[in-house]
Amino acid sequence: MIDAIDRDILSSLERDGRISFKELSEIVGLSANAVADRVRKLEEQGVIRAFTAEIAPAPFGFGLHALIEVKMESTTTAEQFEARAAATPGVIRALVTTGRYDWVLECVARDQQDLQRIIEALRAGGLTRDTYSRIIATDKRFPLRLS
Repeated sequence: MIDAIDRDILSSLERDGRISFKELSEIVGLSANAVADRVRKLEEQGVIRAFTAEIAPAPFGFGLHALIEVKMESTTTAEQFEARAAATPGVIRALVTTGRYDWVLECVARDQQDLQRIIEALRAGGLTRDTYSRIIATDKRFPLRLS
């Protein structure tokens, strides 16, 4: 059961994943050891999925950020398409969705020609029926509202 203290810990971690247990303890009013135990339990329960660094693609020459929606051929399995997406440089996230398209892929590309290369790689081999792509102009992320 996630209580108010866990929610405060999670909100603080979401804002700053590098915050120390000491700093967290001051925020929630527990000892650093008690906070560490709670964080460990939240990880074990799968509430905290990972602690990661978000890497900016631009310093590596990736100036375009895009979404590509993909409709698979009826004979294509999810595993086949997932393998294709994972093997395509520039695809950084794949989501299975409901609606008109089966997948939404988040991609980074150096320019429009590189984005076209990604789309063509996804279309190759007869796994896909249709694609629809959009360039992301702005990317704003908001924390999960826990209360």
